[in-house]
Amino acid sequence: MQLGVSRTALREAIKVLAAKGLIASQPKTGTRVRPREEWNFLDPDVLVWRFSTGLIETHIRDVFQLRRVIEPAAAALAAERADDAGVRRMEHAYRGMDAAGDDGEKFEEPDRRFHQSILRLTGNEMIGSLGMLIETALLMSFRLSNDNPRGQRHSLPLHRDVLTAIRNRQPQRARRAMERLLAQSERDVRQAVAARRRRGAEPLAMADAAE
Repeated sequence: MQLGVSRTALREAIKVLAAKGLIASQPKTGTRVRPREEWNFLDPDVLVWRFSTGLIETHIRDVFQLRRVIEPAAAALAAERADDAGVRRMEHAYRGMDAAGDDGEKFEEPDRRFHQSILRLTGNEMIGSLGMLIETALLMSFRLSNDNPRGQRHSLPLHRDVLTAIRNRQPQRARRAMERLLAQSERDVRQAVAARRRRGAEPLAMADAAE
């Protein structure tokens, strides 16, 4: 074959791309690329591929717009509905971030747990499921900030404000605290990307994104 692969491998690749909404394959009409607006941009592989295209500023903007739509409202709802066990999970994640300090790689995992736990604390199973749906988007933004010259520790007070508001059942305070945290997170990501470029490094290597 022209592509140098077997028909079986090609069929499997087409199935994978079709499942991600990138192509449509039908008898008689053949295989075609679907309109971009029909692609599943929250698919982990599609996110990785998109970040590898070099339009990093656009991707940063889109990720944080997504997070601003979801997370402040989720924080407010979590403050209304959180149970003690859920708050303890948030506290445990916060202690993990505190222990990690400015080590970006160690900070990443408890940071992810902190944000995903808020979605689950809403008590809404559909919102809770968004934690897995946007996990790769969260992971991208965390990894992009790893090279922030300021490190990670400076974000701890902002995380603590979110935790305190949810623990004290203060929905509007939780919403505002999350908005401030996301604003700072976006600044951190942009500073980290700029720092990597000054060193001549790619903003996010494919190997980093795929791990």
